[in-house]
Amino acid sequence: MNKDNIIDHFKSGIKEPINSKIGVEHEKFLFYKKNNKRINYSTIKDIFKILYEFGWKPSYEVENVIALNKDNKSITLEPGNQIELAGAQLNNIHEVCSEANNYLFELKQVVEKLDLKIVSAGFDPISKLSEIPNNPKKRYEVMTKDMPKGGPLSLDMMYRTSGTQLNLDYTSENDFIKKFKLANSLVPLSIALFANSSIVEKKDSKYLSYRSKVWQETSRGGLPEIFLENVDFEKYAEFVMDYPILFIKKNDKYLSGKNYKFSDFMNGNIQEINKSLPSIDDLGLHLSTIFTENRLKQYIELRSMDTCGWDCICAGPAFFTGLLYGNLDEALEFISTWEKKDLLNAYKDAPMKGLDTNLMGKDMIYWISNLLKIAEKGLEKRDFIGKSGTNETKYLEHLNKIINNKETVASHVINKFSKFQNLEDLYDK
Repeated sequence: MNKDNIIDHFKSGIKEPINSKIGVEHEKFLFYKKNNKRINYSTIKDIFKILYEFGWKPSYEVENVIALNKDNKSITLEPGNQIELAGAQLNNIHEVCSEANNYLFELKQVVEKLDLKIVSAGFDPISKLSEIPNNPKKRYEVMTKDMPKGGPLSLDMMYRTSGTQLNLDYTSENDFIKKFKLANSLVPLSIALFANSSIVEKKDSKYLSYRSKVWQETSRGGLPEIFLENVDFEKYAEFVMDYPILFIKKNDKYLSGKNYKFSDFMNGNIQEINKSLPSIDDLGLHLSTIFTENRLKQYIELRSMDTCGWDCICAGPAFFTGLLYGNLDEALEFISTWEKKDLLNAYKDAPMKGLDTNLMGKDMIYWISNLLKIAEKGLEKRDFIGKSGTNETKYLEHLNKIINNKETVASHVINKFSKFQNLEDLYDK
């Protein structure tokens, strides 16, 4: 494998505009109702058995069930037994919202049968790290051992965070360059707008998005300065080659990357695997262990949103779809004066300051309210009409309410929980 092979891998992700899809992934915490403890792997197996009744099929690692699959979507298992829906590739936000609602219906049947509760937050608001059970998924053994070496909060990221991820396509290399620059420039705004992780160990953390604070101090995470430039496939390939390997999978075993870079793998310099060379599968695994705020596979992954309630699962994808699919050039023009240093400063400030974060002399409310108008125009232009006879703009209502009230979900939770100190306020209703 050489650099051109990696570039070709990214080129193979190019889609015709008519075939551009939307994929959404969102994680949830599950707790036992009787004692407010996070669920263990034994309960995961019970959950999966009930979900078989809805047509989900198990996926195994050796003898252990680690995922479910149905209709081009999957339910996967995260390190602390968070469960994640990795949705299908869909055409519009109406379909995204329908998928989320169907999943919610199934999940509600499960939690009622097993006497569990759901928490839709970006960070576990109750548990200490030492209290969280793990599971037998093999890659997590290597990660638990190696990740803390490169970031002090890496284990918190693995075991105590949940996010919402949006996957979008690109129609050419130039289209990728523009979308990737916009997505990365919007990270501080995304952190502020979707902040939903203020309570940590049953106390006010003094952060609105503690999840984002954790990801900024996670090995392999962050917002590289180069991502705020015009990154083409070659530049991203060079970034990938120079990036340390987390682990290598050989014969169904995960071996520590031992601080090798992917270029060492490409050059046959890794003695522990007899100097063998990477396959496309090895490249795919490496790309999936780059934990930056956004990243490239054969599509763009936007990863800076806290997990939030079910309305928000429609709103976040609608906002970014309106901008990146519906009105890309106007959105880029609007942010064209933003300086890298100001963006990086705002990125550092946003987890604590939220909507009060300063960017280029203005707060986030100013920038987001204008971008919501640009997103709305983009969704109008897309003109996807749902069963109710409305287009995708209706899904922005949740975000408009946040901006008009100048109160994020995180702020609301702090106010409510601080007043009553009631754990029930932290669970989904």
